Amino acid sequence: MIATCILAYLSQMVTQTPAGTDLLSLYGAKVNQLIINGEYWRLVTPMWLHGSLLHIMFNMYALYIFGSNLERYYSTWRFLALYLLSGFAGNVISFMMSPRPSLGSSTAIFGLIAAQGVFLYQNRHLIRNAQGMLMSTLMIMAINLLLGLSPGIDNWGHMGGLLGGLAFAWSAGPVWNIQTNFSGLSLVNQRSNKRVVMVAIGVFLGFAAIAAFRILLG
Repeated sequence: MIATCILAYLSQMVTQTPAGTDLLSLYGAKVNQLIINGEYWRLVTPMWLHGSLLHIMFNMYALYIFGSNLERYYSTWRFLALYLLSGFAGNVISFMMSPRPSLGSSTAIFGLIAAQGVFLYQNRHLIRNAQGMLMSTLMIMAINLLLGLSPGIDNWGHMGGLLGGLAFAWSAGPVWNIQTNFSGLSLVNQRSNKRVVMVAIGVFLGFAAIAAFRILLG
């Protein structure tokens, strides 16, 4: 995901127009009226786009910090579902609540923060100092939401990402249990792949319904 975001940002730089707007943002940023007019891909594409070098550097650092551990716990495909659903949810809530155009992968990254908190809570019986780590995660979440109150930052997108990540992680995130077998003790994930797929579909349809409602409002 870091590589795809960097490639997208480089493409933004290459396709920048004399007016100062790059083509990828022109056709991919979250712009409410264009979504209402039928450009529904704008509920997904903003999570690959960034407004400045500082913007992408901050987001990619956060993605590396939170994503590295989560992908190890979640597995790659489940982590990808978490990331994409969180980004989609953040853009949907921004579309519902904020009239301003927006872009950035922070919608998805806030979903990762929520998922980390859920993982620590649901597996607290197996993780040393889980309570302290959970409090640190909640503190990071609160600080970043407060920073999101600054002008020009789409905090509705952040909160939507949190909701999407929370919804997916709470029902489909890994919950470990200790199992005894011939080779000794092992950790087994109690959440089946079928459950993960069903939850992912449910979360997507839930936020898609919110987007559809907003589109009907015009």
